[in-house]
Amino acid sequence: MFAIERSLGCDLFHRHDRGYELTRDGERLLSDLSSIEPQILRVLASTSQTQKPLVKVSAGTWTTHLLLSHLREIVGEPPDIRLRFLSSEQDLSILQRQIVIGFRNRRPTEDGLAGQKLNQVQFAPYGTSNAPEQWIKVLADTPSARWLDKRTGADAVCEVKSPRDSLDLALSGVGHALLPTFIGEKFPELTQVGNIIPELSHDQWLVTHQDDRSLPEVRRTIDRMRAVILTRGLS
Repeated sequence: MFAIERSLGCDLFHRHDRGYELTRDGERLLSDLSSIEPQILRVLASTSQTQKPLVKVSAGTWTTHLLLSHLREIVGEPPDIRLRFLSSEQDLSILQRQIVIGFRNRRPTEDGLAGQKLNQVQFAPYGTSNAPEQWIKVLADTPSARWLDKRTGADAVCEVKSPRDSLDLALSGVGHALLPTFIGEKFPELTQVGNIIPELSHDQWLVTHQDDRSLPEVRRTIDRMRAVILTRGLS
């Protein structure tokens, strides 16, 4: 089933804890399969010749931000893979094939998963030179958001749902945002206005399924993303 999806370059099933459900692409393929054999062969041949292999990647807001800023280096020039980025602060399932590659803040422990440790991620407060000493609070279920909530409560200049919005507000001079250092140091308008917070530091892991990591398109994607992170970010 997974090999067919890779060959077609699309998802045929929605994978849930309760089972599988056909996607629109899956329903269309099922309809095609009711036709005669030449039609089936024509669909498969046409798809394999015109579509690049699909690789689904999940990462949090900040790692996604870094990777997308180097997209050409990851997809190749000319592109030889098709990336689908699913930015999420929650872990999507690799075992259920919701994604192929995931970035995690801890070593994978589930059977069937393989991980590579990358660099350490550190957090610190950032703001512009004229920003008031007030926090920009992110309403999210992340370690950094929980840390900030314990220390600010309702005393914040602004509350936002998206971590990326806190960066935009910090750049506008509204207040201080709690950011990974590899993000804060990327913007010359921002200055680190406080110490690195040790309890928020963690290793970054690149995780994939053991059965998928040797696939050519997955191997290329892993190698390229790892190079971007180790040479241009998370340092």
